[in-house]
Amino acid sequence: MKLLILNGPNLNMLGIREPEIYGNQTYSDLCELIMRHAAEIGVEAEVRQSNHEGLLVDWIQEARGKFDGIVLNPAAYTHSSVALLDAVQAVGVPTVEVHISDPDRREPFRRVSYVRAACVACVKGHGLAGYAEAMDLLKLKMENGK
Repeated sequence: MKLLILNGPNLNMLGIREPEIYGNQTYSDLCELIMRHAAEIGVEAEVRQSNHEGLLVDWIQEARGKFDGIVLNPAAYTHSSVALLDAVQAVGVPTVEVHISDPDRREPFRRVSYVRAACVACVKGHGLAGYAEAMDLLKLKMENGK
């Protein structure tokens, strides 16, 4: 099983950006956690990050036929990107939306997720560990054939 882990804008700034919200761990720490967890559960994982919406759309489209699932943290694009929603819907690759913080406990504008309508699940507010949870959900979904 192959999983594509996509991270949106500013996630490359983990450890620097608002540590009171996102913690002190860095983006490198996140990538290490993902790769370690992938090895533990017996899946391949590829991790990518971009601050550019169009590139994220391209990567989602490229996932069709190459990846069995996507873990997507659209970051700020969560609240504004119909393009990401359309891409996830178009490719039909099971996708789990993930957020380090819980957007529902933050500013009102962050409570809207466009992409969620196309996702099989959403993991939010579990810190970096939420990525492992999202990977587990996708693996279980694939094993159960759903």
